[in-house]
Amino acid sequence: MASIPSTTPANAPARSHGRRPAAADDVGPPDPAAPPTALADSGFIAPVDERQIVSLAGLTRKAGAYLSEDDLKRIREAYRFSDEAHLGQFRSSGEPYISHPIAVAEILTQWKLDADSLMAALLHDVIEDTAVAKQVLIERFGIPVAELVDGLSKLERVEFASKEQQQAESFRKMLLAMARDVRVILIKLADRLHNMQTLDAVPRDKQRRIARETLDIYAPIANRLGLHELFRELVDLSFRYLHPFRYRTLAKAVQAARGNRREVLSKILETVQKTLPEAGINGEVYGREKTLYAIYRKMHDKHLSFSQVLDVYGFRVLVDTVPQCYLALGTLHMTFKPVPGRFKDYIAIPKINGYQSLHTTLVGPFGTPIEFQIRTREMQRVAQAGVAAHWLYKAEKESFSDLQKRTHEWLQSLLDIQRQTGDSLEFIEHVKVDLFPDAVYVFTPRGQIRAMPRGATIIDFAYSVHTDIGDQAVAARVNQKAVPLRSELQNGDVVEVITDPNSKANPNWLSFVRTGKARAGIRQCLKTLKYKESVDLGRRLLERALAALRIDVAALDAQMLERGARDAGAKSVEELHADIGLGKRLAPVVAHTIALQFSSKPSAATLILPRPAPMQVNGTEGAAVTYSPCCQPLPGDEIIGHLRGGHGLFVHRADCKVAARQRGKDAERWIDVDWAEDVSGLFRSEIELNVRNDRGTLGKVAAEIAASEANIVHVAMEEEARDSATMRFAILIRDRVHLAHVIRNLRRLPEVQRIVRH
Repeated sequence: MASIPSTTPANAPARSHGRRPAAADDVGPPDPAAPPTALADSGFIAPVDERQIVSLAGLTRKAGAYLSEDDLKRIREAYRFSDEAHLGQFRSSGEPYISHPIAVAEILTQWKLDADSLMAALLHDVIEDTAVAKQVLIERFGIPVAELVDGLSKLERVEFASKEQQQAESFRKMLLAMARDVRVILIKLADRLHNMQTLDAVPRDKQRRIARETLDIYAPIANRLGLHELFRELVDLSFRYLHPFRYRTLAKAVQAARGNRREVLSKILETVQKTLPEAGINGEVYGREKTLYAIYRKMHDKHLSFSQVLDVYGFRVLVDTVPQCYLALGTLHMTFKPVPGRFKDYIAIPKINGYQSLHTTLVGPFGTPIEFQIRTREMQRVAQAGVAAHWLYKAEKESFSDLQKRTHEWLQSLLDIQRQTGDSLEFIEHVKVDLFPDAVYVFTPRGQIRAMPRGATIIDFAYSVHTDIGDQAVAARVNQKAVPLRSELQNGDVVEVITDPNSKANPNWLSFVRTGKARAGIRQCLKTLKYKESVDLGRRLLERALAALRIDVAALDAQMLERGARDAGAKSVEELHADIGLGKRLAPVVAHTIALQFSSKPSAATLILPRPAPMQVNGTEGAAVTYSPCCQPLPGDEIIGHLRGGHGLFVHRADCKVAARQRGKDAERWIDVDWAEDVSGLFRSEIELNVRNDRGTLGKVAAEIAASEANIVHVAMEEEARDSATMRFAILIRDRVHLAHVIRNLRRLPEVQRIVRH
């Protein structure tokens, strides 16, 4: 549709005739039972439900406090368009649907967002829930508004394998749009807040699903962007709908405690209000209360009863300047005794989301510990509005605040993860990992501060600095001492990462890294590494197959190989080699296709392929070649190779029973392989020993294995009888001769009765 004409006055009630279904994830879908305002067929006007009277006056009044009249005119136009588009749609509460976009826009005025943002808020559901196309919005309101609305629209019209994949892809679309323009997530958070505030109208199962989604994704994003007040409200609302009984019980307990502690709190407040002016500090003091969800989490995590949570109530002190923050801190410490170890300076080292404040816990009257938060009024504004607090400032001056820099770095990391991650579910998993509110602060050798999630390791730190540093990390020093790469970082650590250009990411790192950027970087490195190794293996397999057809690869020109790759269905020769190396294509078949280009060769129907020479393996092929764990071949064993589709070449011992069974199913995927003369590396082998169960036997056996220059990677032991036991060792050795040497030395031990290689 080209446009939607409108004659609705700016502040008129939204019309409500007709029915149109809304998206399944909307908190307020159209209600088929909602009564229309006009019953045209009956000839009279029905009584108007007050819920259906929707006015734009509140929004224009709030926006008019900081926007121009031209901006307000554009906002009214967006309202009229949205009103027409949502005509006949109702929320589950019975209100006209247009009431929701207006409420979202009003929330944004608290952060003083620009006219484009407010217009996008009014229009944020028109692409998703109506027949309006993005192109219509571009023509009517311009590209910036249309891009914001598109970034907020879920992927409803695309087919997905599952609801989870659809949701993950929609999240990814929104987060990547946010990385380009942070206003997308600010509008989405306002949308989610209003949905949570009106969640009573939807069924219980939908309440739980939306509350869980809010707690897992949207509340952490709000916290990550420094929107502290919004974060507090979202987590409390989520708690209310996820655990309604616990919420009500805790709310009653807090209300009762408020009365019981009123005398103590009043006495502290009076004392502080008197003490600060005496010290020459112009401060504003008021009480603050812990959110119900924060109390619940503390009770749950530390196994406390409500009476044991002593910091339910606290005080906040607002002053004019940073020096006054520290002066107020000293004054409070002279007035009440501080609790040792309970002081945090988030002014000198702000939190990862830009939050700044001094936190200290003091012992008040009757021995009650009370937390004080001391900050400037500007810090309070940032704590309430986060990155949105600097929106107008950024528009006036082309420079970033510290908070904006941190936000920009985080949003850039989302783009980095996106580039390294193909699967939407995996992308969301990485993002969730990065949304941990707790952080530790560490230093680079040059003194730069980096904030990392609690539990982050050296490898997480390396990838946060640069992907290449993470990929090439081989060792590390923390506070001038050598430490393992899996070491967890602590506040104040000075971290130095030692790299080697020839080193690559280790797949074992995935078992302990914490951040999404590190996890995505490791996986991308491993994929690239496996791809390169697969290309090399595929080239060797194809050369071997062509040699069997008496075709010299050196005699083939590039065009002939490219043509052969296209004939085989590959986009390039490199892709063809990779597919062969991964087992997706069979080298003899591809060689046969290339051979058909030679007129001197027989036809495809009559060509008889001679048996090619065995392909040689040397242990350095990497991820492209796997030495099968079922038989654990060693250099010196007779071997055979199996090309498994998408997994590369698996090498088995020729006498492997598993290989014998599989060869009957897909014989064409088996090739002759042999060991190269220059085999290198260590290979895993398993041995089983029956021993006398004497004291110290395990130690003697392990010492003998070590003396034989073999590495033990796993050991298991079970008692057969009172005087005998079975030991199983997994060891790393060079070849079959080395294994024979280990077994010969073990047989010399009087405790060893029998040895078997598995």
